[in-house]
Amino acid sequence: MDAVVQRIVAWDGLPLASHVWDDGDARTPLLCLPGLVRTGADFSEVARAVGAGRRVVAPDYAGRGGSGRSADVARYAPEACLRDVLDLCAALHLHEVIAIGTSFGGLLGMGIATARPSMLRGMVLNDIGPEIGTAGGDFVRRFVAEDPALPDLDACVAYLRERLPPLSLATDAAWRRMAALTYAPGADGRFRPVWDTTIAKLLNRPPPPLWPLFGALAHVPLLLARGEVSDILLPATVAAMRAARPDMTVVSLPGIGHAPTLIEPPVLHALATFLDRVA
Repeated sequence: MDAVVQRIVAWDGLPLASHVWDDGDARTPLLCLPGLVRTGADFSEVARAVGAGRRVVAPDYAGRGGSGRSADVARYAPEACLRDVLDLCAALHLHEVIAIGTSFGGLLGMGIATARPSMLRGMVLNDIGPEIGTAGGDFVRRFVAEDPALPDLDACVAYLRERLPPLSLATDAAWRRMAALTYAPGADGRFRPVWDTTIAKLLNRPPPPLWPLFGALAHVPLLLARGEVSDILLPATVAAMRAARPDMTVVSLPGIGHAPTLIEPPVLHALATFLDRVA
């Protein structure tokens, strides 16, 4: 099942792209929300694994991937991204969804629970919670701002292998796929980030209180996937989340950092079980 890229025009005229895998409407659609500077293409293997009988929709946020870029960095703020996601759901008639949110995408899922609680049937949080590890946040700020302007895809692979935390990318092909989803040739032929690096300017402002957002998920089933050596989602935060939501299913990946790809066998098994239970 291959994705179709669908485009809508946002409230301010900015074009927004989404990846849509459509295998019918027999089951509740999945709304897959990527990380801060990732794109919907990250979810292609997830869609193939658990998308039978349903639509799977994964947006490129403004300033990322196939969506338009803005001269105003405030256009990339979380509030604007949330508005775009809600508008996308309205345009694609996604009235009820199970959301899967990686990192920043998980925070947007919490935002949906706050702004449109009746839309969510379930929530999968991928290595994110209501507190952000300081070291991980510092790494994200540096990484998002970098434009290495690399000469070819092999150089991109080497660059990512050196900088990224431990991931479950076991083959050269998996690393090349990650690199191809992260960098693309620019007008000068150099490989550049698939996001607008000015997004990094937004990361200097203090985050809002996140525990109330997590609390907004009280009405929906929860699955948490985590890397056990993540510097974004720390063990103390996981313990506090479990205390607040003892019914939350947690699947942990030893030796993995931020963030799981969601196609690791233990995560896929937990995800399939969770989707069956929610449905």
